[in-house]
Amino acid sequence: MKLLHKVAIITGASRSIGAAIAKRYALEGAKVVINDRAYPGLAERVVTDIQASGGEAFAFQADVSNESEVQDMVNETARRFGTVDILVNNAAIDPRVPWHEISSEDWDEVMGVNVRSQFLCSKAVFPYMKANHYGKIINVSSVTYFTGQPGFVHYVASKGAIVGFTRALAREIGKHGVNVNCITPGAVLTETEQEKVNPDDMPRVEKMLAEAQCFARRETAADLEGAFVFLASADSDFITGQTLNVDGGWIMH
Repeated sequence: MKLLHKVAIITGASRSIGAAIAKRYALEGAKVVINDRAYPGLAERVVTDIQASGGEAFAFQADVSNESEVQDMVNETARRFGTVDILVNNAAIDPRVPWHEISSEDWDEVMGVNVRSQFLCSKAVFPYMKANHYGKIINVSSVTYFTGQPGFVHYVASKGAIVGFTRALAREIGKHGVNVNCITPGAVLTETEQEKVNPDDMPRVEKMLAEAQCFARRETAADLEGAFVFLASADSDFITGQTLNVDGGWIMH
């Protein structure tokens, strides 16, 4: 078990990528906090699955763009599990709208959930990591940072900000033994996509990805698990400030 006795907070972990990471971390021996705001019932289901497999977990409903709610989550984690060793900043929203139709309120909401949350969560867990001279912060960006995908400029801008935040934070806190890295998933087939994309458009999406990627199949959350375990484990202790692209060979950099 690569994460035995470690304590991990995963934001946006009620389904899709977050849920897969949480379950895998538990199998690797970590005690896991399932953060969610929109789907509390699904978060509890993830907890039940982890406990059924012999792991330890609890769910905490919090808006991670709200500083007091973030602090409450971290305080409860420390109360139950004693500390925080791993933070996965996964929570995000990705509304799709032409850029000239984005309101300033919509822009601020995306930046709040996608970027402000990563700052607030990292700041809240840092005292524990500093005290232990150990910590792993993993920020989730997106392959759209490289592609400049049209249709959701505010989302892509937020994901670019995360890459910069990762690099700057790694410079700031490396002296305290804390690693800060970033993962950019590719076009992962998620519940959100299945809810938003017209089924008639799926063949076009599948064809586009088959032509762009080295691996001509859809990426799933399971394809990301190994990368998240690696960056949370001792195997990556001398790696920080990096962006790891996991997209089936769509973008190479």
